[in-house]
Amino acid sequence: MDSHVLLHSMVNLKDDLTAPISAVHVNHGISSHAGSWARHCREICSILGVKLDIIEIDARCPPGESPESWARRKRYAVLTEHIGEERILLTAHHKDDQAETLLLQLFRGAGPAGLAAMPVTQSFGQGWHCRPLLDFSRLDLRQYALQHDLHWIEDESNQDTGFDRNYIRHQLFPVIKQHWPGVITTLARASQHQAEVSELQDQLARLDLAGIADADSLVKINNNILKSLNLYRQKNVLRYWLHLLQLPLPDAGHMHHIIEDVVNSGADATPCVTWPGAEVRRYREYLYAATPLSKHDPEQIITWDLEQPLTVLHGRLFARLGQGQGIKASHCRNNSLEIRYRSGGETIQPAGRDYHHELKKLLQDQGVPPWLRDRIPLLYINGRLAAVPGKWIAQEFIGQHDEPSWQIRWEGMERIFPV
Repeated sequence: MDSHVLLHSMVNLKDDLTAPISAVHVNHGISSHAGSWARHCREICSILGVKLDIIEIDARCPPGESPESWARRKRYAVLTEHIGEERILLTAHHKDDQAETLLLQLFRGAGPAGLAAMPVTQSFGQGWHCRPLLDFSRLDLRQYALQHDLHWIEDESNQDTGFDRNYIRHQLFPVIKQHWPGVITTLARASQHQAEVSELQDQLARLDLAGIADADSLVKINNNILKSLNLYRQKNVLRYWLHLLQLPLPDAGHMHHIIEDVVNSGADATPCVTWPGAEVRRYREYLYAATPLSKHDPEQIITWDLEQPLTVLHGRLFARLGQGQGIKASHCRNNSLEIRYRSGGETIQPAGRDYHHELKKLLQDQGVPPWLRDRIPLLYINGRLAAVPGKWIAQEFIGQHDEPSWQIRWEGMERIFPV
């Protein structure tokens, strides 16, 4: 009903709009009625003269996941890809949805950002996501639907009180409303108050982050300066930093371990706190945040055809045949070389230097964190270390002046070499 009301009202306003209207239906493939729902959407959009896209996804929930949350994430993931630049996704969330969301977040122990529930407008993919019906209740929308003789299909899962949101809707709110009839409006107002608090927290976090963030990349922040803030500001700026990196936020327990085990650990330690989808580590005076490291076989050897790009752990390698500074082409038999990974004990004499250096020492001097050192693609020729892409070429393999040579470019190098 809610989406039908939204679409119908937008069609009524189309003469006042400067952009065309289209609709999208996500078919989760879960309900046995999914096919009839898609047909109903086609019929409605045909009557209203609106272009319809139907996206089919497999939203069957894996073990251990909430079916409701899983389906929502899958749905919004495909919608993000669907919404292009300068386009706006409108959804029919209303005041009752807002109140339900606030209670769900409250029961989960959320802070102001969670209790702010759903914003009216937010960035979404390359465009925007707007909820124009948040000031209207479910009853308001039903009255509109009846007034305009709209026909809709009810999703039978909306009656299943095994889902948290449905339990709040069908079990809690009827009881609460008996004592507080205006609770929906009151909770929506409380959500707005929390949104204002959340914005103030973000403003403070932006100020604090400006003082601790690395000049070149948000991947790392200065731990010594972070420790000068009080505990509440530390937590606040850490959450904001992780949010900007698009990483899942830690719960209260993981945040405690980040503060105690990472921020406040000894100077020589290299601690790590991991939670689903993210991890925080420290090396020297910096904190680093990223997705958890994937499995890696340091003993693998890859033959690279220099005429083709090569995907590596962190990005892609490209080679271009030119002249001068690069790997001397005459050393690259069949226009190829080997990719290996660090196992310890490697040395190289960088071009322009008088003697060999331990690769470990060179990487330390560059500030490369220990957990990334064995993930650097090393270029080998005839079993000898010829180059570290983007950093050093061995004296014996470097092209001189007008000699044909391969210039190597590594997209993703900045993730390894943060300084």
